[in-house]
Amino acid sequence: MVGRPGGQVRGAIPTSQVIGVLDYQVIVGPGLLEALGTVCHRTAPAHSVAIISDDQVAAHWLRAATRAVTDAMPVARVSSTTVPSGEASKSRAQWAALTDWLLAEGAGRDTTVVALGGGVVGDLAGFVAATYLRGIPVIQVPTSLLAMVDAAIGGKTGVDTPDGKNLVGAFHQPSAVVVDPLVLSTLPAHHLRAGMAEVIKHGAISDAAYFRLAATWGATVHRARQRDEAVDFSGPQALDVIGRSITTKAEVVNGDPRERGRRQVLNAGHTVAHAIERETGYAVLHGEAVAMGLAVEAELGERAGVTAPGTGHALRSALGGAGLPTWLPAGMDAGGLVAAMRHDKKARAGSLAFALLAAIGSPAGNDDAGWSTALDESLVREVLSSPAPALP
Repeated sequence: MVGRPGGQVRGAIPTSQVIGVLDYQVIVGPGLLEALGTVCHRTAPAHSVAIISDDQVAAHWLRAATRAVTDAMPVARVSSTTVPSGEASKSRAQWAALTDWLLAEGAGRDTTVVALGGGVVGDLAGFVAATYLRGIPVIQVPTSLLAMVDAAIGGKTGVDTPDGKNLVGAFHQPSAVVVDPLVLSTLPAHHLRAGMAEVIKHGAISDAAYFRLAATWGATVHRARQRDEAVDFSGPQALDVIGRSITTKAEVVNGDPRERGRRQVLNAGHTVAHAIERETGYAVLHGEAVAMGLAVEAELGERAGVTAPGTGHALRSALGGAGLPTWLPAGMDAGGLVAAMRHDKKARAGSLAFALLAAIGSPAGNDDAGWSTALDESLVREVLSSPAPALP
């Protein structure tokens, strides 16, 4: 049980969009980082707050986050630590180091963890919170687009192993998710593009009109970054796309919180993506791998007769317009990818399973037949060995 609040709360939450589909609130709005302490006090009051970040994010936002918590909760003890930036930190070794840090800090069940960072920090800090003293509260504060629309939503936490991504983890829902699009101003362009892959994916699995909106915004942001122009992350288009993407994921998660059915549609592109990440030693960003996975799996679905013709063309156009890759890296070995796919969590009885699309805006499958499709390995090898289809 969480202890009494750590002091009198100060400050107010600025005007924001509250997405209340889940059992907890996802709050979206510019300037929300300044209200982090208020959100923490209202949703997970505690005597101590432990902020976990990475070294790159901390350089930009840790001071502001710490100040927001101490200003709103002056009696609470606030401590912070960082991990090295990058997928390599999502490991059992870092999980052990962070739990040891909490023990050294004297953190009890009246502690709230704040995950300040991208998907790696969110997954890692969430897993620490899920397992420390059998579970303490966590507030997710995503600082990358990918984390805002995907990793921070849904309560999936975990770490990687040499055999694959996210193979050790737990479901641990956050007390709240605080999404401040203004923090995207310091996000490197390639990380911003990587987040666009998940935004476009959400349109592809849910709504053709939203897919077109997401593709348009992705192209707009990519052109601006190419010209070294500022992007207005507080504008109506950005807030609409981010809010709708979060809502899309939240609605799917709410209907299947433990990933036993329809939630598998969120894994569109991910069977191939996780294999690419493993085979490249995680040198490829997750969103870039998802972009390639979406294109490859659309081609697989079309050749298997599951996916409507033209779906891959539409996806490659949207992904390419956002500056994302639309096929496998040169020299990628089909056999290595297939071997990696056998470790995917969707694999059953040795088969390779994919969360395919029926068409843009519509996932393949149903509750009776399931939401993933097993494909013959020979077809998978054939497509993986094929040259990249021409861009539109």
